Amino acid sequence: MVFVWFLLAAIVTVYAAIKLSTYADVISTKTAMGGMLVGTLLLAGATSLPEVTTSLSAVVIDNPDIAIGNMLGSNLFNLFIIAGFDLFFRKKRLFLDASNSHLHTAGLGLLLTVLTLVALYLRIDTTFLGIGLDAFIIAAAYIIGMLIISKLPENSGGVEQAIAPEEDKEVAASFSMSVKHAVVGFIIAAIVIMGAGTVLSIMGDEIAVVTGLGSSFVGSFLIAATTSLPEAVAVFVALRLKNVNLALGSILGSNIFNMLIIAGSDVFYRGGSILSAVSDSHIFTAIGVTILSIIVMFSVVKKKASSTFTYILPSLLIVIGYFVVSYLIFTGS
Repeated sequence: MVFVWFLLAAIVTVYAAIKLSTYADVISTKTAMGGMLVGTLLLAGATSLPEVTTSLSAVVIDNPDIAIGNMLGSNLFNLFIIAGFDLFFRKKRLFLDASNSHLHTAGLGLLLTVLTLVALYLRIDTTFLGIGLDAFIIAAAYIIGMLIISKLPENSGGVEQAIAPEEDKEVAASFSMSVKHAVVGFIIAAIVIMGAGTVLSIMGDEIAVVTGLGSSFVGSFLIAATTSLPEAVAVFVALRLKNVNLALGSILGSNIFNMLIIAGSDVFYRGGSILSAVSDSHIFTAIGVTILSIIVMFSVVKKKASSTFTYILPSLLIVIGYFVVSYLIFTGS
């Protein structure tokens, strides 16, 4: 029965994520907010709701490995998502038109990941008000970084592809939708995703218990992948709509938001600093996210490709890196 509930929750999550990304596309095209800003703030926050509920639930049941593994694993899987779809849409070479503004978001995500990596390595169990000092540093870096990014001008760095309404029925429907309709629909879809994503995470955890896999691997691979379903569908729909900035902003925004969730999880963890209480295998995940984030930043900077192979090479390296890190997590957990 657990597999049936898992499948039903996955279907609901996928459907809600499709609607969510469509509403976000309308908001980005019909308001002063661009695709990069909508993706980084609205879409990223909404699609990260399953990660929030999963990690907090894991802390409550005193399983910090699932909480941290879910966050870092989701970030790793998110980068795998964007690379995988880039390979799928390789003939369109959509990422050559990505805004250079994504470098700011990717850079912040890289900084937060490095801070987490250092905390995992040093394991300094210093707390203030029951919260780890490393959690305060990560949260402060997130807040300062987001304030700086919000004040920076958006630099397109490429030509945003214009879409005629008649090119696709789905695009045509989005053009006829009002902003009010899109905002209300966005909120409803986000609530549905939070509920379905929570069920998805719980069922995924039960399946993992049945299979006998370790908490570190379960959090970093199985649950991380299932809670990242909204990001996967949102990115796919955004790329179908040829809104690459919405897609990339969603992934990079989710990654930095997930790092804030790591800091937030420490607030509810009562055993000291949460990053000092987890398995060493999470270091592999953090290193993987760091390396793959650098490759993504290179892809954003690159605006020319002499051949299809040179264009897909960064995404190919990300996909290979994802499976290598997953194997290391499995053997180290």
